[in-house]
Amino acid sequence: MDLFDAAGTDEAGLPADSHAPLAVRMRPRDLSEVLGQGHLLGPGSPLRRLVEPTGGAGGAGVSSVILWGPPGTGKTTLAYLVARGSGRRFVELSALTAGVKDVRAVVADARRRLAASGEETVLFIDEVHRFSKSQQDALLPSVENRWVTLVAATTENPSFSVVSPLLSRSLLLTLHPLGPDDIRALVSRAVTDERGLAGAVALDDDAQEQIVRMAGSDARKSLTVLEAAAGAILAARPQDAGAPEDGGPPVVGLADVERAADIAAVRYDRAGDQHYDVTSAFIKSMRGSDPDAALHYLARMIAAGEDPRFIARRIVIHAAEDVGLADPGVLATAVAAQQAVAMIGMPEARIILAEAALAVATAPKSNAVIAAIESAIEDVRAGKGGAVPAHLRDAHYAGASGLGHGEGYRYPHDYPHGVVAQDYLPEDLAGASYYRPTGHGFEAEVARRLESIRSLMRGGR
Repeated sequence: MDLFDAAGTDEAGLPADSHAPLAVRMRPRDLSEVLGQGHLLGPGSPLRRLVEPTGGAGGAGVSSVILWGPPGTGKTTLAYLVARGSGRRFVELSALTAGVKDVRAVVADARRRLAASGEETVLFIDEVHRFSKSQQDALLPSVENRWVTLVAATTENPSFSVVSPLLSRSLLLTLHPLGPDDIRALVSRAVTDERGLAGAVALDDDAQEQIVRMAGSDARKSLTVLEAAAGAILAARPQDAGAPEDGGPPVVGLADVERAADIAAVRYDRAGDQHYDVTSAFIKSMRGSDPDAALHYLARMIAAGEDPRFIARRIVIHAAEDVGLADPGVLATAVAAQQAVAMIGMPEARIILAEAALAVATAPKSNAVIAAIESAIEDVRAGKGGAVPAHLRDAHYAGASGLGHGEGYRYPHDYPHGVVAQDYLPEDLAGASYYRPTGHGFEAEVARRLESIRSLMRGGR
């Protein structure tokens, strides 16, 4: 259990230890320094009222807040700012190590302080989704009676990971992943800010872009990599090595970042040619049934910080386009993967993406579905397709029967095999054949069945 109050912090509200990690030292001092979460911080928003209470009302009406978002998006920072807003005491528990006994001890202490001096407590629980149902239930009385202001953080969808009674008593706030511009701004600030590196090093553009790529949307990761690279260059070249000719600070370059993070720069620009080239190679490797190549290009996208949701969308598309009815289960696998990626996030999502990509790569292939719909759309755009046959028209509204709607329609379930010969296409498209199944995988069975159906249809005329 970590306890945080006025005695343990500097005037900025940060831990007083000057040797704290860069990510801790650069924690925002107020809402103006919070990046990427403008949707939560508008004037009068509940979170702003909690952080910047005015008068006696403050965050009245808000006794519990659940912050849901990917790692490194500012959940812990916002919890600290809530505590500092009115000088409230801050207690932090991690669901990885705390139990019901710890929760009850904090709540009991908070009640004593509230009764004795009116001092309020903010209880921050990180990784709340790791609490069991009974552990989460233990929080309910303190939330219900406002003995503490609960701020809980989770990287998993609270609808599935937080018990309903706690969720219904909480304000759910969703944090967005930080964008590249947010990470750049944070890294630049850390290089120059007195709390950070205070100008002891400079950072060249290639090094900065590599840190942005490696961090993805994780602010903490970007600062950890920056600190490691800067520390290494200052230790090895404290005076002039790598410094500009004007005697400025040593420059952190791409090679320094690569050495510090023990990873080579991935030559992949999400806004440039490499993005399209790698994505294209990934798609063509799945289509070409090469699982090893598909995994290679998937790994390049992941290592470069590509949005996993983008990757999941491409897999879903090609499960339908390149596999189709040759194995209908692959589309279900891909859609399930897309939903799981959205709920879980990185780094675990890499496993889900790999499974889905392998399902597409190793499945029998057919492009008959996309060929069929493209052919049908082409005919429609060419103006083909007259009136809907009268026997197929809606006959359920008043007056429809007088117009002949539905007259002569044959109900297929009244006939053997559930098939009956009758015209379904408009007259000018009679005999058109769009879907031509292949003999690959399950589609071979579809082809045999469809041939039988078409034979029955032709034989009935």
